[in-house]
Amino acid sequence: MASGGVWKLIRPCNLASLRYVGSALWQQMAPIAVGAAATSRQFSSDAPPENISRYPVPNKKDLPFDMVELMEEVETKGGFLPNVFKVLAHRPAEFRAFFSYYNELMNKETGGLTKADRELIVVATSIHNQCLYCVVSHSALHRIYSKKPTLADQVIVNYENAELSPRERVMLDFALAVCRSDTITDQHFLSLEEVGFDREDAWDIAAIAAFFAMSNRLAHLTDMRPNAEFYNMGRMPRDKTKGEGEGK
Repeated sequence: MASGGVWKLIRPCNLASLRYVGSALWQQMAPIAVGAAATSRQFSSDAPPENISRYPVPNKKDLPFDMVELMEEVETKGGFLPNVFKVLAHRPAEFRAFFSYYNELMNKETGGLTKADRELIVVATSIHNQCLYCVVSHSALHRIYSKKPTLADQVIVNYENAELSPRERVMLDFALAVCRSDTITDQHFLSLEEVGFDREDAWDIAAIAAFFAMSNRLAHLTDMRPNAEFYNMGRMPRDKTKGEGEGK
């Protein structure tokens, strides 16, 4: 689908576009359903209230149908619903815009960044911004995509001492420069080019750092709490014999 089609998501109840975003998000969430079959569990609004936000988490019955369908698809296929969906549902129009832009940045198939690269940028910039939710959740996704169970933890403590490749180090140097609002110079672009990134990749790195700076600050505002499931994801090899044939 062309990007123009995705942007229709910001219109109320555009079901086709939300299904597209739901499918893309499911591709990202798919590795998260570790063993347990995807079920027809409902999201948190059907359960006792959780202490995940200082703002009210809406009841499912009070949400627009397009949002409900997206959230149920992500939860059913991924095994649980990340708390960011529940918290941002407090403002439906902004929810739609947020996940539309998220999808454009994190699930695009073009450019020189891998999905693991994108997640590592989120981890590094989110720790600078002291965002618990994004550090925990995107560390989990990085472990899954990279198959490196300790690298995100190293980046969280001090990315300059982490076991990064030269390419990853330059990428994070640039992402942190954007995150800190440093003056961006031609030398930044030259450093990126030396390890294989072009100007469009630089835009992607900067856009991810900028978007998640906003996300980090919304997490601070709402006191958003990460799902318990995120903490252990990707730390041990998945047993592919479990749950085979389920949830298909």
